[in-house]
Amino acid sequence: MTTHDAPESPHAAAPPAGPVVIRDETADDHRDVGEVHSRAFGDGDRVPGLVAALRVAEAASAPMSFVATVDDRIVGHVMLSATRLDAPRRIVDVLTLSPLGVLPEFQRRGVGSRLIAHALDAADARRVPLVFLEGSPYYYSARGFEGAVAAGFRSPSLRIPEAAFQVARLSAYEPWMTGTFVYSETFWAHDCVGLRDSGA
Repeated sequence: MTTHDAPESPHAAAPPAGPVVIRDETADDHRDVGEVHSRAFGDGDRVPGLVAALRVAEAASAPMSFVATVDDRIVGHVMLSATRLDAPRRIVDVLTLSPLGVLPEFQRRGVGSRLIAHALDAADARRVPLVFLEGSPYYYSARGFEGAVAAGFRSPSLRIPEAAFQVARLSAYEPWMTGTFVYSETFWAHDCVGLRDSGA
């Protein structure tokens, strides 16, 4: 589990509610999205601060941001933002899926899975060849991702456990696209890459 990956908890009870609807995030959603990540990650303003910074950061492409709603209440959020692959042939514009968060009381209902599927479809529609993330291989391997190291990619940090470094290869992917994944400066500035030693 990384600092910016909050898949659904195995212990949260699902409340009765209507169907899950996935839609684009709007400016009116920002406060509710911040609340989702604050509660999902339990680390205060760190992840909400990352999301706010990614919204306005200079990048090769604007972020794609989606919310999950139940009865018009925002219960989950996912963001795709511009990153790069340092491939031997040339720099390749790719995306990172981070963060993904779901309110604790709405976990274990497939909300995260729906958000991931929607995000990957949106990336594929834009002809993005690769989407990277840090997260549980058990969770994400069932949702379109595979181990990035085994697939021919190098991690941007030694603090990312190899099993957590994941990639989804989309329809625009070509076999020559190998190399080192490079996070945008925003992730480094907010210390949202890999795991820190809590005992240091």
